[in-house]
Amino acid sequence: MSVIRVVIADDSQVARDVLRDILSRADDIEVVGEATNGREAVELVKRLAPQLITMDLNMPVMDGLSAIEEIMYSRGVPILVVSDRSDAQTAYQALEVGALEVMPKPTLEGADADRLLERVRLLAGVAVITRLRRRATTPAPIITLPTLPAASSGVPRNFQHVVAIACSTGGPQALVRLLRTLPARFPAPIVIAQHISHGFIDGMAEWLASLCAMPVSVAKEGEQIQPGHIYLSPSERDLCVSPRHRFQLQPSPQSSLYHPSCDVLLQSVAEVYGRDAIGIILTGMGRDGVIGMRAIYQAGGTTFAQDEASSVIYGMNQEAVKAGVIQYELPLDSLAGRLLRDVRGSLNNNRPEPLA
Repeated sequence: MSVIRVVIADDSQVARDVLRDILSRADDIEVVGEATNGREAVELVKRLAPQLITMDLNMPVMDGLSAIEEIMYSRGVPILVVSDRSDAQTAYQALEVGALEVMPKPTLEGADADRLLERVRLLAGVAVITRLRRRATTPAPIITLPTLPAASSGVPRNFQHVVAIACSTGGPQALVRLLRTLPARFPAPIVIAQHISHGFIDGMAEWLASLCAMPVSVAKEGEQIQPGHIYLSPSERDLCVSPRHRFQLQPSPQSSLYHPSCDVLLQSVAEVYGRDAIGIILTGMGRDGVIGMRAIYQAGGTTFAQDEASSVIYGMNQEAVKAGVIQYELPLDSLAGRLLRDVRGSLNNNRPEPLA
């Protein structure tokens, strides 16, 4: 049996003890080193060549964000950020410079401990590449949008299409690449279900808002859906849309494996908007989203999947493709341009061949 070699980086002795205790329970995981600051983490990676690093963000000498950037510049290693919920926005900056996923510091028992073991096993097998050091950021070129004709008077809303996106592991990075090139006056609402640990969604919304032309917020109960706005589902409840074009939040079943549910959001969009629904399923583990994408497909809407080559985890999207409910499987960097053509109503122009 192959053993996953892990380095723990955290300045708290208590936190390191908890992480070591959890990871040591697994026969297929070995903690090979511990760092008390970012500089030590960088040196241990060079010396021990681990298959995964758990990284805190607030550390002396060199913080976690700087350590991630340094590690990813010199040696591509899967990095799981394990940090306090108060560091949520910084945690998403860590994803921007190369970390794969974010989760809160676990307790010794319970779901968080099980999730840590699951994440380590999954992410240790992800192929990552070295990255250039950050420079002063240049905004991504925003795709221009021509003046659109007014919606027909028969449509009781101020938009035609609704874009619904499902994603999990690797999703935040994929969302940035997809959304940051869309214009501020994008003529459709974008609603997103991203699997996320409780307490991190507000930080993700702030992070995305700092990088996108459109406003980004966490959807609220009863909120009116507006075009040119990006809405994230909270993790604690599942998000739906109503026939009155308002958000509804419903309790997430205790038995749910994923929070929030991608299927719940996509199915409600399919039910309300039918042919005007556009579903996109991005990188992620598991099958959540497949039922919802099928609902959009069967309602006459348009369905897209991120392709394997551009995915961190070709899981959810692969399952949707295998289920036969995806019309177009595209590289991540091609999705924004295609999405703009579709919301402009030019589906029949330069249309790529659908999947068999």
